[in-house]
Amino acid sequence: MGMPKDRITHFETSVQSQDPREGNRQQIFEAIRQAGRIARIDIAKIAQVSPATVTAVATELLTAGLIEEVEPDGDTEQVRRGRPRVSLKIRGDAHLIAGMKIADRHITAILVDFEGTTLADHTLPIVSAPLPAAEITALVRQTLTALCAKAGRALEELAGVGLGMAGLVDATRNFVYWSPSLDQRNVEIGAALEADMPFPFFLDNDANLVAKAEQLFGKGRDASDFIVITIEQGVGMGIVIDNRIYRGGRGCGAEFGHTKVQLDGAMCRCGQRGCLEAYVGDYALLREAAVHGHKGDLAALYARAKDGDKLAKSIFDRAGRMFAMGLVNVINFFDPGLVILSGEQMALDFLYEKEVLEKVQASVVQVDAPLPEIQVHKWGDLMWAKGAAAYAIEAVSTQTIRKMARNAA
Repeated sequence: MGMPKDRITHFETSVQSQDPREGNRQQIFEAIRQAGRIARIDIAKIAQVSPATVTAVATELLTAGLIEEVEPDGDTEQVRRGRPRVSLKIRGDAHLIAGMKIADRHITAILVDFEGTTLADHTLPIVSAPLPAAEITALVRQTLTALCAKAGRALEELAGVGLGMAGLVDATRNFVYWSPSLDQRNVEIGAALEADMPFPFFLDNDANLVAKAEQLFGKGRDASDFIVITIEQGVGMGIVIDNRIYRGGRGCGAEFGHTKVQLDGAMCRCGQRGCLEAYVGDYALLREAAVHGHKGDLAALYARAKDGDKLAKSIFDRAGRMFAMGLVNVINFFDPGLVILSGEQMALDFLYEKEVLEKVQASVVQVDAPLPEIQVHKWGDLMWAKGAAAYAIEAVSTQTIRKMARNAA
């Protein structure tokens, strides 16, 4: 049976357990989630464990309320033989999950059940940024309260919240080294959120959650290794290697926007000079235009460039050159099979127009093999929030399974 397109189905085990019993639980749970619905005998084949192990683990998961038994649709062969073969699926009402993205001008949130089916979404405008952690916490609570109300649910029913922020985020500690959304560095934002609300938060860099969204229901669905580059107010990157997001040793790897493209160059909002973001991000383009008297948003500046305004055209041309230089370095470092350019700014083609991509193709290491495929995916903040919700589903699943292991010990 096919899965609904708005359902989150992929499961990434973020931490490999040293307890083989816990590992079996996570592996079997993952197989069920990925399949949507699946018979026990098929789980044994996919997970490469014995049917007895599948039966024992399935019983535990059923008792814990994480999965349920269902009769497969349209299994006419089994009907002819007698009793239909019972399948297993994730129990959608086991947990209520939210995913959020904090952007410069708004917070976007989505509410899903434990299968990942969308129940509601909500967007809250932000008047100004950066903000103190206490104000961010209050806005998050306000957003979640309104989100749950739309679905007729209470805030206290949430089992977990995935949250994406731009900046340097240590996902393992729910810790933010720096973010354009916060007015301070080194903030224990996860602890602040959990002190204010009665459920766990799972933070990550927002570009990682874009990679998660692309992996689940975007252009990365059929790729085990790919790179996502996001261009909005800033520049981010998410790396998927062997179906897993790469986060680096400190939990904040893949900071493409803060790679250096100019020695002692333009000031970046991170406090350093010469970062790629300082030439490509929304704020950088508008900052350069303002120096020369331009007033208006990015779309207006881009329209001027298309109309032949030399100053506006020079700003976008330079951004294209800098972006091509950065993209060449990424391709030479990782040699990915697929690069996805993603995010709100993809509505403007100056970073992927023909001349920019030709510069990239001419500058990457040349071998007798096809160049990486570069695809463009234009979508807004709701997809980022879906990636955050998927991240929270994974984390809640892992926590629940580990709790089962402790109770069984």
